[in-house]
Amino acid sequence: MIALLPHPSTPGAAVRGVHAAAARTAQGRLALRYRVEGDLERLRIPPPRAPAPGERLWQHFCCEAFVAPAAAPAAAGAGAGSYREFNFSPSGEWAAYAFERYREGGPLAVPDPGIAVRTDGALELSASVEVDPAAKLRVALCVVIEERDGALSYWALAHPAPRPDFHLPEGFALELA
Repeated sequence: MIALLPHPSTPGAAVRGVHAAAARTAQGRLALRYRVEGDLERLRIPPPRAPAPGERLWQHFCCEAFVAPAAAPAAAGAGAGSYREFNFSPSGEWAAYAFERYREGGPLAVPDPGIAVRTDGALELSASVEVDPAAKLRVALCVVIEERDGALSYWALAHPAPRPDFHLPEGFALELA
């Protein structure tokens, strides 16, 4: 698993560390895992619900993946290309969005990503989504953590801006062949 970094403006008092991993499966899916370590009692973790699509999950405790096709160097650049955003709540809810370019897009219907959550000293969440099995991918792994007092911290592989913004293409720091 790869360590995610807190955004400098939102370090999060109750969290010691966040790790994430992404790997392709033989079935053409992207398997995602997240681990949040810290004082779980101080976090606002949503209770389990029946698996279903949710709304505005990113405003609370939410594990996220942003996935884009790896562009040829000539096509790369700020704001270049389409991407998808996947949100996974510890409640079992999920959401997906398709974007044609930076923050221009809307909801995307996807099948149940099979969210599984385990808490045993840390919170572990796993899910998987369909991706193009032949495409090279750029991935941003991110987590929004909400503490009981309402404070939010933003964790990612990279934070390329002064304010948290997971949509920036420079944050898609993991490449998968």
